[in-house]
Amino acid sequence: MARTARGWWGGAHGAADLPVRLALGGAMLYHGLSKLRGEGPRTTGEMFEGLGLRPGRFWALAAGAAESFAGAAAVLGIATRPAALAVLATQAVAVMKVHAPKGYPVLQGGFEYNLALMAIALELLVRGPGTVSAHHAVRRLAWRRGPRRWLGLGAPGRAERALALLH
Repeated sequence: MARTARGWWGGAHGAADLPVRLALGGAMLYHGLSKLRGEGPRTTGEMFEGLGLRPGRFWALAAGAAESFAGAAAVLGIATRPAALAVLATQAVAVMKVHAPKGYPVLQGGFEYNLALMAIALELLVRGPGTVSAHHAVRRLAWRRGPRRWLGLGAPGRAERALALLH
């Protein structure tokens, strides 16, 4: 049952990014929202102050917002490259400030988990969201309806650039 790249294999290849995005997105949403809700800003802010990140509450809210954005964007499959950059930045700080001195094993507080999140984010940064994503759906809708009319832009090049921002 040979098919072209656009057949079942092409669809499966594009859908392979979905579990990756969901795993990263779920983890980042969980961690980001925990910094933003309830006692999260206060407790995370105090921890950040102890690490030398001042003002702690500001950086806790900034990290929570970045992680929540990254999580939601990864799950939806829109703005995945900016989301991946947010993950790389927050996890690099987490590794440098908290986990690196404890070594690799996650069970000892090490950076094993952070490294896995960063590897997933790097994959999304390089490959983008895949075909099972909001980005792909918006792009297909835009081109089906005619990019210049749908986006209200004059030249096809502008439409292409506007859609690239969603990637």
